[in-house]
Amino acid sequence: MNSEWRTRYELAVEAARHAGDLARRYYESTFAIEHKPDSSPVTIADQQAEQLIRERIAAAFPNDGLLGEEYGNQPGSTGYRWIIDPIDGTKSFIRHVPLWATLIGLEYHGEQIGGVVYIPVLGMTYRALRGDGAYLNDRRIHVSTIHQLGEASLCYSSMGWFSRAGREDVFHTLYKQTKRQRGYGDFYGFVLVAEGAADIMIEHGVNPWDVAATKAIVEEAGGTFTDWSGQPTIHSPDVVATNSKLHAEVLQILTGAALTPRGSPATTMG
Repeated sequence: MNSEWRTRYELAVEAARHAGDLARRYYESTFAIEHKPDSSPVTIADQQAEQLIRERIAAAFPNDGLLGEEYGNQPGSTGYRWIIDPIDGTKSFIRHVPLWATLIGLEYHGEQIGGVVYIPVLGMTYRALRGDGAYLNDRRIHVSTIHQLGEASLCYSSMGWFSRAGREDVFHTLYKQTKRQRGYGDFYGFVLVAEGAADIMIEHGVNPWDVAATKAIVEEAGGTFTDWSGQPTIHSPDVVATNSKLHAEVLQILTGAALTPRGSPATTMG
């Protein structure tokens, strides 16, 4: 195992837990809600949690790059980049729904090599480092073995994202061919795929910080993560994760209609 990867991965786990616990203190009290230019919500918890993570990383690896939802991109010189979402599921956070998490993805020369998803209210940490396996806390996890779409469980976020993107019809096609469907949005659908509790997670309207950590976890658990055209990227607004066995069939359905034109930034999921 690459020692530089391991050291950064261990810091990512520690920083995610500290930042998530800080955010939880706000979650359990009262806090002001502001709105960004794109109308997505933000709280002091988002801002302070990302600051904490950035400070921890800068102290240990000052030349690494950083990309975060709240404070943007800071280029580095080492080939490593940390991709941070201090609270994935801010809309759940502000309504006191416990399905929100602190996400840190670890990237090396453009490839996702590690990820951490810490769910403070539930005390759950999903984590993975390339070559080391994927874990829920200390339990090794793996994707499901379901190989028929008619037996599969599909997760997705809000239907509004697909409607606004003009992809409602293609989503309904996939929806109707699966056995069960659940609206577990944000990070949660992806980690359910990683642990074999769901078989497909489809999303539209994401940014790199929404999916960098979960891509690493899904892949290390044996799954496949791509955009809707089949490219293994976090820089596309449309993404899908599966248990690998279903991926080709799902992509065939998704590419049955023209993809949303590229070139405009995705709206922040929150």
